[in-house]
Amino acid sequence: MIRPDDGGEGGAGGRLIAMARSRPEDFAPLWRQAAEAAMAFRRDIPTRSAAPKVDYAAALADFRAPVPESGSDATEVLDDLIRLADPGLMTATGPRFFGWVIGGSHPAGVAADWLTSAWGQNAGNHEASPAASAAETVSAGWLLDLLDLPRASSVGFVTGATMANFTALAAARSEVLARVGWDVERAGLFGAPEITVAIGAEAHTTVYAALQLLGLGRDRVIRLPVDDQGRIATDDALDIIDALSGPAIVILQAGQINTGSFDDFAELVPAARSRGAWVHVDGAFGLWARVSERTTALTHGVEGADSWAVDGHKWLQTPYDCGFAIVRDPKAHQRSMTISASYLPTSAEGDRDPTHYVPELSRRARGFATWALIRTLGRDGIRETVECHCACAQLMAAHLQLEPGIEVLNDVVLNQVVVRFGSDLSDAEGDAVTLATIAQIRADGVCFTGGAQWLGREVMRLSITGFETDEDEAARSAEAIVTAYRDVVRDHTSAAS
Repeated sequence: MIRPDDGGEGGAGGRLIAMARSRPEDFAPLWRQAAEAAMAFRRDIPTRSAAPKVDYAAALADFRAPVPESGSDATEVLDDLIRLADPGLMTATGPRFFGWVIGGSHPAGVAADWLTSAWGQNAGNHEASPAASAAETVSAGWLLDLLDLPRASSVGFVTGATMANFTALAAARSEVLARVGWDVERAGLFGAPEITVAIGAEAHTTVYAALQLLGLGRDRVIRLPVDDQGRIATDDALDIIDALSGPAIVILQAGQINTGSFDDFAELVPAARSRGAWVHVDGAFGLWARVSERTTALTHGVEGADSWAVDGHKWLQTPYDCGFAIVRDPKAHQRSMTISASYLPTSAEGDRDPTHYVPELSRRARGFATWALIRTLGRDGIRETVECHCACAQLMAAHLQLEPGIEVLNDVVLNQVVVRFGSDLSDAEGDAVTLATIAQIRADGVCFTGGAQWLGREVMRLSITGFETDEDEAARSAEAIVTAYRDVVRDHTSAAS
């Protein structure tokens, strides 16, 4: 237990001094306390409700307190944190979480992430932590091999797909303007040649966020029409792309967030590049389809793009936060991201300075957990995880469709299932029954599912991504969903009569 020493050093300052003077064995009990709490949480997941026990308002009321005027014993603080947080924790690491496309934070990655925190490394440059830079360099090469993307591409280790999209599109902005003689890094966008951005109408909101942050705007884009699966309508898009001129960026998608569908890369990528456009692919989870022979055909032609965004904390199961911005042209990548100052080290030939590929200077050493997960799972383990989850999605869709009044709205090509309840009712009644069923599923606590609007209607989304989910858990969850729907229909019928 860490306490001030007896030399009169009381209060917070004394605690900090005492902690600095402590031997590792003195604070080992504190770390052991955290590890035991973490193990207890994971151990209890099979019996925990899939949804949090309390909502945000209740959690806020529990945490709210005046600013502490003096410090407290660290073990007591940790006890309080565990007690206060537990009711509001989501079981996203469990086998029956389907609310969003969220990985399960694999134990191997968690262990590496704990070490990352304990080591306290700043991965801002290769001299600040040679080991962190080396882990990123090797992991980057492994990622390009696993995803079968151009091996000379550069990789930035970012917080997730949001910043991966931002980073890749910053490189795109830099390059398409450089081709017409404009240095956006020096001159900014004031007076710059206009950039045309073409993007699918059902692109993920994080791509629009990246465009907003980059000064390219959310609403000045050309929205490419899509089909009922959210895929870009190829023939219509080809006509629009053929009319592009000047600096242009075309944004495609690998894994639509609701349906899991894929754009037609084989047709759209070469067409866009022939017009001089930079092609970016948002593949937060869908790019992992390339690790399996069963799903890789969905991504045919994606390797021809100029940049890609993909998450680690989805199918690779790394802890939060971890994503990868991959750019075919390392010079464009570095030009858009490099931060320089006299006090920062310079890079020699062969050095990889991590900060040349991300928007951050001080940042977490994300390469350690990435390296550990790829080593732990290997190509076979990652492939088996993807294939298992795709099989689970097929199983759940088939089971749900057996129930009258439940309709699956998408072609289940990956790990996403879009479900409508009350399909035999009017649109308004179906919306109400769908929302009520999602609420009932969460209240029952067997599994956790998400809601969304799709094709103008309320739907339930199933996203199968956690490493602990298998076909038995999928079947159990599907049955729980059917039971919840039957309860809602019974109540709805009683109310109507």
